[in-house]
Amino acid sequence: MALNPDFIGRTYPAGPSYVVGREKIREFARAIGDSNPVFHDPEVAQRLGYSDVIAPPTFAIVVSLEAANAALFDPDLGLDFARVVHGEQTFSYARPICAGDELVVTTVIENIRTMAGNDMITTKGTITTVAGELVATATSMLVSRGADE
Repeated sequence: MALNPDFIGRTYPAGPSYVVGREKIREFARAIGDSNPVFHDPEVAQRLGYSDVIAPPTFAIVVSLEAANAALFDPDLGLDFARVVHGEQTFSYARPICAGDELVVTTVIENIRTMAGNDMITTKGTITTVAGELVATATSMLVSRGADE
């Protein structure tokens, strides 16, 4: 089933906020094997001008994934997850994510296109503080493989 192109531009409002915890950042850094002290030690982070430890760049997926799922699991979109592979992921930062941040994510479907029998959907999650300060954007492209003939 082809994806519904009428969804291009559709915006999904922010859900509940996500409070970034120091231990969550440390756990994530350990999980990806990054021992950079700015991700683990508040004193190091503070010497560098941050209020607390900062998150590794890919930590934004923790915050943005649930918001993206609101769009991707919309039944009217027509996405068959049995046929989906992750094509591309990028993060663009206005500033690092820091322990203590309270963040929300608004997701928009930026594009839907078909290429070589495969549907491709691009979503963009805008990550802000609850006060409205831009922190980062997470852009993801998924490929829904075409049905076998």
